[in-house]
Amino acid sequence: MITELPERECRELLATTTVGRIGFVADDRVHIFPVNYAVSGDAIVLRTSSDGVLHRLSDEEPAVAFEIDYHDDLGGGGWSVLIQGRLSPSDERSAESARHVSAWAGGERESTLSVRIETIAGRRVRRERP
Repeated sequence: MITELPERECRELLATTTVGRIGFVADDRVHIFPVNYAVSGDAIVLRTSSDGVLHRLSDEEPAVAFEIDYHDDLGGGGWSVLIQGRLSPSDERSAESARHVSAWAGGERESTLSVRIETIAGRRVRRERP
């Protein structure tokens, strides 16, 4: 059974994890990168290297997708939240929130970027027990 999640619940679920995936188009190809993130108002904030593809794209403010999810194989359920928005360099407030993002990839992650939430939608899936 699949049910749509209300926006309020989608926003609450964003605060339950720190790892998501960002999808974007670069060089005529679709890319999906795992990223660590934080929520700052109506934006997802992340840190990246100043020579990385996300940093280079951010000045163009491209359309991106950002997704988080959870699944419980034993319990037979899960959920996902999908955000559509624009990637851009972070403003001062968002940059402050990004300081708390600890990037798993390591290395210098001095560039802070934001995904402004334009749309947010989610689904919950529950498997019927036999």
